[in-house]
Amino acid sequence: MTTSELAPTAPWIDRREALDAWLAPIGAEAVVGLDTEFMRRNTFYPQLALLQLAHDERYALIDPLAVPLGEALQPVFAAQPVVTVMHSAGEDLEAMSPFLPNGPHTLFDTQVAAAFVGMGLGISYRALVAELVGAELDKGETRSDWLQRPLTESQKLYATLDVVHLHPVHRILSERLAERGRTAWHAEDCARMKRRASHREGDPQPQRGFKAASEWSPEKQALLRRVLRWREATARALDKPRSWLLEDVQALDLVGNLPATAASLDERTRGTRALRSPQRQELFDLLHRPLDAEDIEGTAPIVGHPVGEAKRAINEMRSAIDTLATHLDLPPGLLCARRSMEEFVMTGHWPEALEGWRREVLFERLAALLPG
Repeated sequence: MTTSELAPTAPWIDRREALDAWLAPIGAEAVVGLDTEFMRRNTFYPQLALLQLAHDERYALIDPLAVPLGEALQPVFAAQPVVTVMHSAGEDLEAMSPFLPNGPHTLFDTQVAAAFVGMGLGISYRALVAELVGAELDKGETRSDWLQRPLTESQKLYATLDVVHLHPVHRILSERLAERGRTAWHAEDCARMKRRASHREGDPQPQRGFKAASEWSPEKQALLRRVLRWREATARALDKPRSWLLEDVQALDLVGNLPATAASLDERTRGTRALRSPQRQELFDLLHRPLDAEDIEGTAPIVGHPVGEAKRAINEMRSAIDTLATHLDLPPGLLCARRSMEEFVMTGHWPEALEGWRREVLFERLAALLPG
């Protein structure tokens, strides 16, 4: 089945009253397919360019550049238990966060569901639709300029087809999840995805991603955390990419070898597109402001590369996870990401990412393998 055989009618909605009329039939027990098109070029936040909806064989293309979405979407998607079906929803939820800050009431992510029913980790929507529905989707508009107006007919068809199949895919995956007893696990992971997308301040411990600083003193690690959190907050405030303020390598360099003067900081950050004089002064002051005990105690230690007994324990855990994943018919990466395993081995503390159903099936097995 080709896309030309599936050319549904989807009205272009650029007025609030038309959007309200389209949303009106959606009741509390409804299942609604949702997708977005967004652009992310020179901004921190994704720029929502199009919202696509599917409900009861009705489809709509909504122009967020013309319609104020917040008041219209909240009563339908957040205030009542509508099931919102999306594929690989993380970035879409972020793009919609100005209108649905806590995400939809109930999220059903089809990519996550596919992983739970034996279709592999990270399957594309195109592959999923081909496998479950037998339709071939054209991806020719993937890199389109979705902020242009008017959109081409090809763009509109592409965007509509991205939601046409969400209902049958949802139905099939829901049945397979139930057959495998994985419905609750999937719902838990979808809820976790919503919480992650709703974080307004970013990772509170961003330094943990910088293994190169794992041998630094607690004071240096705390200072790196301070700089990275400043970068996050400033990038959000300016709506500019993080790297336009500081590249990762620059953050490490400045903390590892403090600039003695403002002129030295200017020289070492030359070429950064969003680091203007006010931000440079803020950064210089931040680098030289003394740390207090709370700064240091509140900084999670950076987990380095495992060696010796830690490396042996990780290899044993990996083997145990692979065996359990085969037994459960789950991708090992869905069951336990390597970084979570390393965090457990290196710190001895159970990672937040492995709470919930993963703790139930993994904790005793992995705890028994910790280095003595």
